[in-house]
Amino acid sequence: MTPTPTTPSTLSFSLVVIFLITAVNGLGSAATTAVTFGTATVCSILAGSPLHPVQCYQNGNLLPLTLPNISYEAISGGRSFFCGLRSGGATLLCWDTVPPPKNETFKAKRIFQSDTVQLSDVAVGDDQVCAREVQSGAVRCWRGVREKFHSPGEGLKFGSITSGCGFSCGVLRENGKVLCWGDHDHGGGIGGDIQGQFGNLSMESLVAGVAHVCGFTLDGGLVCRGSNGSGQLGGVGVLGSRLEFSGLALGGDFTCGIRRENGFVVCWGGPGFDDDVVKGVSFESIVAGLDYVCGLTTGNLSVLCWGPGWVGVGGKNLHLPSEVPFGMVLPGPCVEGGCGACGTYPGSDVLCHGSGRICYSCQTEVPLAVPLLPPAPKQESSNGTGKDLRKLLAFLIVGSVGAFAGLCSIVYFFWIGSRRLLKRTHVNGNGSGNGNAVQPTSSESDAYVDIIPMPNHGSDGMMLRSFSSQRQGSRRLRRQNMSGSSSKHLDRTESFSLCELATATNNFSVENKVGAGSFGCVYKGMLVDGREVAIKRGDTSTKKKKFQEKETAFDSELALLSRLHHKHLVRLIGFCEENDERLLVYEYMSNGSLHDHLHDKNNVDKGSSILNCWKMRIKIGLGAARGIEYIHNYAVPPIIHRDIKSSNILLDSNWNARVSDFGLSLIWPETEQELMSTKAVGTVGYIDPEYYVLSVLTTKSDVYGLGVVLLELLTGKRAVFKTEDGSGPIGVVEYTNPKIAAGELWSVLDCRVGPPEVNEVESLEIMAYTAMHCVNLEGKERPEMTEIVANLERALACIEGSPASLSMVSFSAPLE
Repeated sequence: MTPTPTTPSTLSFSLVVIFLITAVNGLGSAATTAVTFGTATVCSILAGSPLHPVQCYQNGNLLPLTLPNISYEAISGGRSFFCGLRSGGATLLCWDTVPPPKNETFKAKRIFQSDTVQLSDVAVGDDQVCAREVQSGAVRCWRGVREKFHSPGEGLKFGSITSGCGFSCGVLRENGKVLCWGDHDHGGGIGGDIQGQFGNLSMESLVAGVAHVCGFTLDGGLVCRGSNGSGQLGGVGVLGSRLEFSGLALGGDFTCGIRRENGFVVCWGGPGFDDDVVKGVSFESIVAGLDYVCGLTTGNLSVLCWGPGWVGVGGKNLHLPSEVPFGMVLPGPCVEGGCGACGTYPGSDVLCHGSGRICYSCQTEVPLAVPLLPPAPKQESSNGTGKDLRKLLAFLIVGSVGAFAGLCSIVYFFWIGSRRLLKRTHVNGNGSGNGNAVQPTSSESDAYVDIIPMPNHGSDGMMLRSFSSQRQGSRRLRRQNMSGSSSKHLDRTESFSLCELATATNNFSVENKVGAGSFGCVYKGMLVDGREVAIKRGDTSTKKKKFQEKETAFDSELALLSRLHHKHLVRLIGFCEENDERLLVYEYMSNGSLHDHLHDKNNVDKGSSILNCWKMRIKIGLGAARGIEYIHNYAVPPIIHRDIKSSNILLDSNWNARVSDFGLSLIWPETEQELMSTKAVGTVGYIDPEYYVLSVLTTKSDVYGLGVVLLELLTGKRAVFKTEDGSGPIGVVEYTNPKIAAGELWSVLDCRVGPPEVNEVESLEIMAYTAMHCVNLEGKERPEMTEIVANLERALACIEGSPASLSMVSFSAPLE
């Protein structure tokens, strides 16, 4: 069969690039999937539930969960047994994989437990198991059937370990040297030979096969040593090789690697491992048995196995790949606390089901040790724990009388602030006014004008240059200045010629124009391969100021969107940079923008739009919130959008909300408490008053913009609209807040949708009160994006009548 991974609907993200979770996986290295080659067994740690159990597949049969009430962080397999570390690393369990009776699973044996020692790097070889103490770096080993196997000396400190058949090897923390031990003293045997071949090389990581070992040097070179009877060391077994592998798996007489640039697997050595059988499939990680390979696919986090020894579905021996019916598998362990500088895996909230997060792997502990639990206050706060939970409880404890009084006070001050904002942003007829201001014109369709930052003033330029640094003649050179993952994303971004894009858009004809963004017009196009795309073309003005603005916005979108991949973000496909032309190519959003569906005159009549349904409106608000939550909490480094508005919320063919237009976006500061003083940019009606007046930018500015969008969804009103009595423009915030606070929500609901049904009343109240807190005058009084997502999830669950969904997040009550 030919694998064609698809993204499951349960995931709230879409991955089209490869992320490095574990540096190397193989016969005896810790991962979330393990192979026991003597009994044709594959086991994986399952995703998507509060607990993360292990499930196994043997000889064409899916076995019941192994100890389903226990969570695991890593597993490793050998000849006829596998071992797993419980979450937290305090307990090590092993299972004999001799086929169990029908409808039964393997029996667990506990071989280690401690209240003070945390283990990592569980490495099962032929019949031995070793693990490393996280804090001390010491290695402990437990014998298999052989009595000759021993542990290394207690005084040795390792950064990582791996196990082969009859030997284990590790990388010393102190100097990165390779040390092996096993059947004999480390002066002889297979391990001793391999250790001698590595000599004085300083390694970052290792992975073992049956009788050979490969690894990466500290500067990224690939080195393979040991037996080479079938060419398993290949032509890459020399120092300095730069084939750019992000993962390795070693078996009996073969080696496989994941190419960093695209996630494709290539193998060399023994027969039966034709690269073409998995051609075009991207993998997160791979593990190997004696004569077959299993990999975790990027597309849907499923396990795919192939090779001459693989027994597929139905018990058939297949060289072709087949999927193991596990469902979603964790790409890495779910851990509590922050991920530090290494970053958080996208979609961790769904994969871990609220029981932690998946961190990207930092470089192995060579030559310096990594702390047991590195502090990450930004991640902890962004996840809504600690301080945020206490804040929410305080909201809930406040009595109804006090809450009402406080709310009225906020509304009053907001009314004053909004009036001030409208006065500052309104430019009188002779053109006077603040230089940063824009005028809400009498034409409603023109009432939203982007304010573009001056590229050479303030800290905006510095923030942007920190991401898209030093264009030395060609933008492609920037890839060498970015992090490994960022450069990988840019490598996956296509480069188009101006001729290709002109042809795709009928020479940028007026008929193909579908809108405008932060630095130019957007055109619908059809590429030569049949893909429908949206092409944003920078302003073609020759004025120096316009060109600088175009360059700034182009740099920002290319640098940021090339590494952002999420179900609720518009995906960047490629770019074009020729002479003064700057173009970006996106996936096409066939259902246009939320702004058009709410405010276009063609959608005024009831029933003329799919959005004339409260459930759909809440779903769209939730989708937009999830996209913003991703860039705040899970993008590395985090990002502030700065221009959240309904025209930047696009709708794909399935009516999923996608956040777009990152031309004004900035990278979040190093610490959450650090405030960025920047020149205010954005769109009238959506700009955070605190940001506009004080020029102080935080993530809460995006929260304000989202609050305005939620009010648009509820009322059907524009962010700034003309009153019926003709008294002048008024903001939707100023219009709705006093009425919602007075309990008159129903008087402001969009009449095109019709009165809410019984099961919709509570949902709309949750959405309305969440929106009110989002548009609080002070940023510190606004909720975090995690809290907003939780509330909107509850609102959607109320409409769908899904009580189970209400208990997913403990702080999902309305922000009252």
